[in-house]
Amino acid sequence: MIHAADRFVWQMAAQIDDGAVVATGVASPLAVLAIAVARETHAPRLTYLACVGSLNPRVTRLHRSSEDLAYLDGRAGEITIPDLFDHARRGRVDLIYFGAAQLDALGRTNLTAAGTLAAPTAKFPGVVGACSLRRWCKRPIIIVPRQTRRALVPSVAVRSTEDDRRTRVLTDLGQFSVGPGGAVLEAVAPHTSLDTIAARTGFAFTIADALEVIPDPAPDERDVIAALDPDGLRFELVGAPS
Repeated sequence: MIHAADRFVWQMAAQIDDGAVVATGVASPLAVLAIAVARETHAPRLTYLACVGSLNPRVTRLHRSSEDLAYLDGRAGEITIPDLFDHARRGRVDLIYFGAAQLDALGRTNLTAAGTLAAPTAKFPGVVGACSLRRWCKRPIIIVPRQTRRALVPSVAVRSTEDDRRTRVLTDLGQFSVGPGGAVLEAVAPHTSLDTIAARTGFAFTIADALEVIPDPAPDERDVIAALDPDGLRFELVGAPS
């Protein structure tokens, strides 16, 4: 049976078209891995803007920090954070993956705090540039590597980002679209029941008429994932903790 982490990384990588311009922010190792996998398989002509400051770095293995200086190796040029924002604002960035501590059916994410801003019960990493970049990039994609009712909530405690467009959401159990009109379940992982998804979803959702099953990566695609992540960091980040 394919591990959920391999399927999730491939699900992320499959979102990238050949020739697309993609970018990563801080704390995004899964996004770094997915971009590297896409480049080695179906999207060799993608352009990668890495937040560490490099244009098209040569990613040969995944590191724990997306700010690791190894991601400067083999770069075609340098890019600053202001450069990244400028390119996004001008419509030059096709896809960015965004995380969320909380997400609701309207597509609002919380990266700020649990409770309230006035009296937070827990502090999250923060918004950084997500509130702007999510609106400016052509295809924002939200990733939830461990789907739980604490992550997919009826209403976020603090609105950190939102978007008037519908947004694709990838989880270890399936794929949703969220935004105006609410959440729709579009695809499920193999061997995952609708009851399991409902039990681990805190917001209401409808089911697409043509509900799909997320495909497993082929053996050669799994080999690429394993070669780029020999330390198995993906297994620590995706799915229920072992």
